[in-house]
Amino acid sequence: MDTTDLLLAIFHHLLVFSLAGIIGAEFVLIRGDLPAATIRRLVGIDRHYGIIAMLIIVVGIGRVIYGLKGWEFYVYNWVFWAKMAAFVTVGLLSIIPTVRFASWSRQASASPGFQVPAAQLASVRTYVRAEALIFLLIPVFAAAMARGYGY
Repeated sequence: MDTTDLLLAIFHHLLVFSLAGIIGAEFVLIRGDLPAATIRRLVGIDRHYGIIAMLIIVVGIGRVIYGLKGWEFYVYNWVFWAKMAAFVTVGLLSIIPTVRFASWSRQASASPGFQVPAAQLASVRTYVRAEALIFLLIPVFAAAMARGYGY
């Protein structure tokens, strides 16, 4: 059981760090003009965002079920639920950028001179900033949980 817990924890942490990197990449790429190549890159990065988020959920469920702390530690822990709320909020905030990236990609493919409307770009920047800020709460809650807070 110790090895299973260790492997799940390692995989979970690597996935969460990867998701942080993806949010950072989106944050950097949505600055300034967005040529078609950057828009395509954003669509690809965003696809990985979704895949990694789903893997985090699957591995996280594995940690709850097969982890050393037992499922009771998690389901009765308010810090765990605060962490889940932060994760869900980040996911919900990511919907608008995902939809915009796909729309921009279609428009850039149809029209080589396509320029992302400034208002849409500003809106997406705001959503990605909010994602990044709320994402910072996840390791804070995780560190608190690891030290027994909330149970």
